[in-house]
Amino acid sequence: MDVQDKLKSLLHQLNTVIVGKPAQVQDCVACLLAGGHLLIEDVPGVGKTTLAHALARTFGLQFSRVQFTSDLMPSDLSGVAIYERAKEAFVFHRGPIFAQVLLADEINRASPKTQSALLEAMEEKQVTIEGETRALPTPFFVIATQNPHDQLGTYALPESQMDRFLMRISLGYPDRAAERELLGGRDRSELVLALPGLLASAQLEQLQREVLAVHAAPALLDYVQDLIAATRSGRWFVQGLSPRAGIAIMRAAKAQAMLMSRNYVAPDDVQAILPQTIAHRLTPAPDAGRGSVEQVRAMVAALALP
Repeated sequence: MDVQDKLKSLLHQLNTVIVGKPAQVQDCVACLLAGGHLLIEDVPGVGKTTLAHALARTFGLQFSRVQFTSDLMPSDLSGVAIYERAKEAFVFHRGPIFAQVLLADEINRASPKTQSALLEAMEEKQVTIEGETRALPTPFFVIATQNPHDQLGTYALPESQMDRFLMRISLGYPDRAAERELLGGRDRSELVLALPGLLASAQLEQLQREVLAVHAAPALLDYVQDLIAATRSGRWFVQGLSPRAGIAIMRAAKAQAMLMSRNYVAPDDVQAILPQTIAHRLTPAPDAGRGSVEQVRAMVAALALP
């Protein structure tokens, strides 16, 4: 099976569980192919956790799920050393973060102290516990879900944490046809448990290397730099994008190009992934009168294509 057939199989399987959301499913696959962490933000009950489970199973990755709550401690994620009398020594017991996919469910219901425990893991793929650094499994992804900030019992993620997520997506309510299928079909959790893994870890790592090899022409890089410069101009946003965000744009655009069966990045690829990749990193200018996603789209429309 060649690369494009594999990718079509991945998308098809995910779309059998998450019905009526092909664009969002493709964004999720692009995010993981680009080696990034994924944030799914929406109201409860629209399938955020189901999508995260389906992604982990379809990609054939070992995963663990942690329900984030206000009393969750950093050691509940990373693990703790416990004295064992029989061995007369402290023995480290690994926490759920030692998995290829960590599903951080309702991440913004945990305290900022616990949220910040993920920073080192997401950036450096390692955790430091009691002075000792331990490597995390490869590949390592955080798929986090969060509820809108205006809901009770939520803590807004700090900017440094948001910047670690390659993409933020929102599922939204299903259309009438998709909702009818949900109402009359099998339970989604049963479908997820029956999903076969379509990739091995080595195959996923090979796909990620192929994503990085997708060609980006100088004119395309000029266009991306123009977009980054526009975010820093003060016209659209309070603060502009960091160099790390620019790298994230290119990785996501290359993954999008591969999903579109191209071995080069086109401006359409950049525009397709841009709101999901940068809107959560930006705050609209005070007089914008619209949200960050709408502001990103307005900025894109105002810039000339290469």
